[in-house]
Amino acid sequence: MVSQFNVPSTIIIGGGASKEVAAQAKRLKASRAFLVTDSYLEKAGLAGQIINYLEKEGITASIFSDVQPDPTDKNVLDGLRQFQESKADIIVGLGGGSPMDTAKVISMLAKNALPMTQYAGYHKVPNPGVPLIVIPTTSGTGSEVTKVAVISDTERNVKMMMLDVNLLPTVALVDYELTLTMPAQLTAYVGVDTLVHAVEAYVSKKANAMTDPFALFSIRLVAENLYTAFKEPDNKKAREGMMLAACQGGIAFANSSVCLVHGMSRPIGALYHVPHGLSNAVLFPAVTVYSIPGALERYATIARVMGYASEKDSDEAAGSALVKGLQELNDKLEVPRLGECVKVELSAFDERVEKMASDALASGSPGNNPVVPDVEEIVELYHNAW
Repeated sequence: MVSQFNVPSTIIIGGGASKEVAAQAKRLKASRAFLVTDSYLEKAGLAGQIINYLEKEGITASIFSDVQPDPTDKNVLDGLRQFQESKADIIVGLGGGSPMDTAKVISMLAKNALPMTQYAGYHKVPNPGVPLIVIPTTSGTGSEVTKVAVISDTERNVKMMMLDVNLLPTVALVDYELTLTMPAQLTAYVGVDTLVHAVEAYVSKKANAMTDPFALFSIRLVAENLYTAFKEPDNKKAREGMMLAACQGGIAFANSSVCLVHGMSRPIGALYHVPHGLSNAVLFPAVTVYSIPGALERYATIARVMGYASEKDSDEAAGSALVKGLQELNDKLEVPRLGECVKVELSAFDERVEKMASDALASGSPGNNPVVPDVEEIVELYHNAW
């Protein structure tokens, strides 16, 4: 099998990496920056801090902070208009997956024609975008190192997944110190999201020799650091471990693929506005039970890497231990059940669940799963997670 492997041309990782933003902008010959972020980070002062770094080095900067969780096509188009008005020559994305994905698509649309919908799917972007620096503030999405962006289409009420090398950031500044103020539940949800990225990258039908080491090391780091980061938010070692895990998980899944959890997660986000990391976390144990028969040896390896099983255990025993361990991890991290997240009665959910299952299958991600489901099986999996 021939595989393609893409990462940003520059990744700077470690405490204080975000301070390199001006030096990297100057290296890219930029004079005006357009900062894409969200209102929380603007109010918290972090956006202003990045702007100060830029302006101290003579780079003028404007800010666009109208990015919502699970960003929409309207967010992107508003940002694109303001970017064009700003006359900026570089974009900086600051935040979790939502601001980073929005920044990616603004960058891409600055050099590619509308409508945005034509770029949904795989390898459909003809031209590179504007130079893009991204600075993650959560340890979860891995968006800083991926060629993927997910934007909600408000007309069709679905999430558009775009994957193309022309969405890849130019520079990633991966600074764990920016995550020290993350609330406990956000730490939990995005942390499980990191684990899902790495596990799906490893069991995917597109897994390959380049992605496997990144996926396995990310899984190990999550097992060693997530619960500590959740319980001890000031623990720098745990925060640094989770930031590296998120980055490596992002590298793995962007060059392998995500699978069934992500396919089922997108309709939940589109219809019920459940945060992406949370919807992945609630689906993860149920989907793992279903998927293990298709890649038993790989799931057994994951169980051993996470410390849920030993080399002495059979693959079957290790697979069972993994499912038990993942559910216990969710319980320790106070991850709710699906029904608690969508906040509707099961009867109301059931009116939409078949369409959700069809949308999940149509997204393409379930086709990479070790066991590929049909619509009825996806409906059953939603019920199992309920």
